[in-house]
Amino acid sequence: MFKKVDRKDVWNFSWHYWSKRPLAGALMIGLLVLATIIDTFVPVYTGRIVDALVTYSPEDAEALPKVLFYLGVFVALGVVFNILRYVSISIWAWFAVQCLHELLTDAMNKVQRFSADWHANAFAGGTVRKITRGMWAFDVYGDTLFMGLIPAFIIMIGMTVMLAVTLPLVGLFVAIMIAIYCSVSIWMSLVILAPKFKHAAKADTQVGAILADIITGNATVKAFGAEAREEHLFGRVAKRWKLRSQKAWLTGEIGNLIRGMLRMTMLGGMMAVTIWLWTQNRATPGDIALSLTSFFIVGGYLREIGMHIANLQRSVSEMEDVISFWLYSDDLRNKPGAKSIEITKGEIAFDKVRFTYKGQTKPLFDNFSIVIKPGEKVALVGYSGSGKTSFVKLVQRLYDVDDGAVRIDGQNVVDVTQESLRANIALVPQEPILFHRSLAANIAYGRPKASKDEIIAAAEQAYAHDFIKNLPQGYDTLVGERGIKLSGGERQRVAIARAILSNTKILVLDEATSSLDSVSEHYIQKALEHLMEGRTTITVAHRLSTIQNADRILVFDQGRIIEQGRHEELIARENSHYGRLYEMQALDLMGEIEGEVAE
Repeated sequence: MFKKVDRKDVWNFSWHYWSKRPLAGALMIGLLVLATIIDTFVPVYTGRIVDALVTYSPEDAEALPKVLFYLGVFVALGVVFNILRYVSISIWAWFAVQCLHELLTDAMNKVQRFSADWHANAFAGGTVRKITRGMWAFDVYGDTLFMGLIPAFIIMIGMTVMLAVTLPLVGLFVAIMIAIYCSVSIWMSLVILAPKFKHAAKADTQVGAILADIITGNATVKAFGAEAREEHLFGRVAKRWKLRSQKAWLTGEIGNLIRGMLRMTMLGGMMAVTIWLWTQNRATPGDIALSLTSFFIVGGYLREIGMHIANLQRSVSEMEDVISFWLYSDDLRNKPGAKSIEITKGEIAFDKVRFTYKGQTKPLFDNFSIVIKPGEKVALVGYSGSGKTSFVKLVQRLYDVDDGAVRIDGQNVVDVTQESLRANIALVPQEPILFHRSLAANIAYGRPKASKDEIIAAAEQAYAHDFIKNLPQGYDTLVGERGIKLSGGERQRVAIARAILSNTKILVLDEATSSLDSVSEHYIQKALEHLMEGRTTITVAHRLSTIQNADRILVFDQGRIIEQGRHEELIARENSHYGRLYEMQALDLMGEIEGEVAE
């Protein structure tokens, strides 16, 4: 289960990335602070220019030099402010991109190492949406803090101090209004806006998840003419997102209206207090100009501070998913000091294994023991849910056992790295998934440094070379998402070629010929027989006619091996469970043949 993300987690997550470049971060913040402090002196020289114009007449000899001096300082402050701000923002741009790159790659690396069980219960599209949305929300979070809130608070403090020195009553009024403004903004963001943006973010994830699901299953949608139905389903989800987002954004606009009224109150109050001081001969026309300029500067920052606080809250809400990935510690992880596995023989042993799926109380395997000898060809048969696939997944350590041990060549799979374990087990699944890359890259996936000649040799053994060489781009042909550009049989042959090239001591076949036509199957069976020589092979069998030459057949039933032996031995046994399974499939096959003859 994911931990609920709190504000401390948000800060720790952000600091994890920001703290990696302390020099750049400190320089950026220092320059930004200096630029903002300089900005607080602009109203002072605005007021002095006005006072000089009022005090002196154009004929006075010292009038023009004084005015030009104040104007020069005013312009210089603006130039220095803009240069410092430009340099600080340039550093921030580099700093932020580095952080975003690390966040993105870290999230991808973390998620792809989550257990098979986690991925089985997560929408791929939703996961992608969470990562990308979290990445950009992190960018907004940093921008808001460093480019927005820090300068805003510095300018508010600086202006308040400056006004308190030059016009104490105006400074006091400004301090009170800033406190009210910030309190209202923070309260509205945390109490009113935060829940609405969280609901909008959740709806956004659902949009990404259902969209990816529909697009991935487009072939099935077309096969059933279900476009309108899927459009209706997606429309409902999109409408939910629209309503939640609209409510969040409209509420935010109401907040902007309230903050706008507070700013106008502040402007009116500052001018009223300054004019009253003028009537008492305690303020000059330059002080009025100073008050006006101060408001325009402070008001600009205040106008944005409401937006900054809203953006900050929204970004925190949208970062929560990617932060939960960062905090999540998967149950299935490498032990400290785990070493790469060394498989020289290929012996597989289950030693008193107990295994229970999450959410279930009854174990699938309990005190389960079996040894598969090096080079032995073993077939697993049984009804769906009997434990065949779970057996293979435990060998690959896609799940951890509750008790006992799974060993390969005497090495407990828990004591070795998951990457090295799975790299030493070649798998040909029933429904192979290819990457949207070239055929050569897909075949060489288990051995990425294989030469072109080795790739072609593996393809020839899998009877894939003939169809590949006839493609316009040959081995450089892109196969499409999940290999959609290839037929089922072609994808299967590419997967077999990939297993051949991997050249591992252990081979797992999940009915590897099930997607092939009968002619191709004949040749592939020959290729597999050659491939299996000298290798420990586990075949998850769905069609019993394909495993008659296995060294041993293990018959599973509810997590137990109830029978084992060669095909002939099991068939000859009286009341054999395997015999009944074989007869049932034989009768189905005869029915298919009779149907074909009748046609």
